[in-house]
Amino acid sequence: MKKVFFLLAAACSLFACDPVHEDITNGNRITVEELKAMTSITTDSRNDSAGNVITCNTSAPVNVVWSIGGKDFIGTYASRKMSLPNGAKKFAVKVTGICGDGSVVTFTDSILCQVTTQKLNRTYIYGGKEHPEHVPFKPGAWNAACMRFSDNEGKFVDIEENEGFLPYLDDAVYWGKKTLIFDISEATPDCAGRIMNGWWTARYDGNKDVKFTNGIWELPLTDAIAKDCARGGGGAGKDLDIMITSGSCQINAIYYEE
Repeated sequence: MKKVFFLLAAACSLFACDPVHEDITNGNRITVEELKAMTSITTDSRNDSAGNVITCNTSAPVNVVWSIGGKDFIGTYASRKMSLPNGAKKFAVKVTGICGDGSVVTFTDSILCQVTTQKLNRTYIYGGKEHPEHVPFKPGAWNAACMRFSDNEGKFVDIEENEGFLPYLDDAVYWGKKTLIFDISEATPDCAGRIMNGWWTARYDGNKDVKFTNGIWELPLTDAIAKDCARGGGGAGKDLDIMITSGSCQINAIYYEE
């Protein structure tokens, strides 16, 4: 497992993806007993069987890294649902609190998934049956316009050679700290990119390009992203922007689940 000091919310479902980095320091210190007391890990249930939707919640005043099935995500005062693969499987859950003075407290628990009890609802930002006009597109390398979430700045050409734009992200998406899920195909082995805002004034990847692979890639929205990119609620309106810096891939859809 990567050291927790370099983690920020990567996979919130059991798909692989590269972590995103952020300053996660804070001004509090707690004990492992306090972390346990303020943290809950539950699954939904049906007919006395543990279900496939897990809810992770903490009121601890520190940043918490949740490690579930080998994937990690982070949250302060986080309440997060995620779906697990169906079947009578036990998943180890490691909870790590990162205190403001640099100390780390951790404990391990486990959860059981036996049946599929709930499907998380998908809200499509691009693609899906809600947007039949949205055709998969291939963002060009070093073209910051292609994946800027803006109705009127930047554009791409889809695989049918039509011009298009990614829509603005609603403020509720930014401030709700949704996790954007990208359906990616045709990624070359060297496909990588930069997570930044449309004004090129900040990066949200620890100044290190993230790697894109075929399948599902997830980007959890953070306070830093919301403050820079949201257009209301105190946001600076700079728009989230993802730029391919090497290789190529195809974006089929973008959505979040809850």
